[in-house]
Amino acid sequence: MRIAICDDSVLFQEQFTNLVRRWDGTQCPECFSTGAELLKAAAEPPAFDIVFVDICFPGENGIDIAAKIRKLSPETGIVFLTCSEDHAVDAYTVDALHYLVKPPSAEDVREVFRRLEIFRSRQRPTLSLVVERNSVLVYLDTISYIISDGHAKEIHLTDGQILCVRMQLRELEKKLDETFLKLNKGSIVNMEQIRTMHTDYCLLRDGTKLGFSRRERAAIRGTYDQFVYSRLFEKEKKRG
Repeated sequence: MRIAICDDSVLFQEQFTNLVRRWDGTQCPECFSTGAELLKAAAEPPAFDIVFVDICFPGENGIDIAAKIRKLSPETGIVFLTCSEDHAVDAYTVDALHYLVKPPSAEDVREVFRRLEIFRSRQRPTLSLVVERNSVLVYLDTISYIISDGHAKEIHLTDGQILCVRMQLRELEKKLDETFLKLNKGSIVNMEQIRTMHTDYCLLRDGTKLGFSRRERAAIRGTYDQFVYSRLFEKEKKRG
């Protein structure tokens, strides 16, 4: 997760970083002392998942900074930090995730990330996983395919990452949406990632070849053909 803290106090940056790490010790927030520094970093991919920004900077306006962040990345959660509640109404003009009065508490931080999970699930469907005892939230559209490797399940992401989780494949299948297709007892594919569908295997965009049984191939191809047709219909509908 990419997290930004923007505040002109280095001491506050350190204190707030500690609060975030108490919530999840694997997180390493990026700290900025000015809005200009934050905006420069925000323009570089990947987008920030969440930005904590002080409303009042010397010569800068946190609301304006947040508005620019929102234009760069509509999916970024924005949380305002301030010593006063005077700007609370203004904060929500940029669809802020939350508004924290200094000094924030550990409970405040937990609440922010709870809200972030809800916000992200509304923007793009997500899958909550436990990877090496850490909670990980993954966008469904970043999953390329899932294969079973003994007790572990490998979740292959479109950026090349592989997440290993210990849960039944059928449990994972229940958490996925209609873009995913079960090919056999040991693999599930994101149909958006299929480049070509062949007689008994499909070739993915990254070159991966996933096979399926001949017994199920008619049903698999039928499901995939219907998926492709529905996507084409949606595109034509938008054009019309």
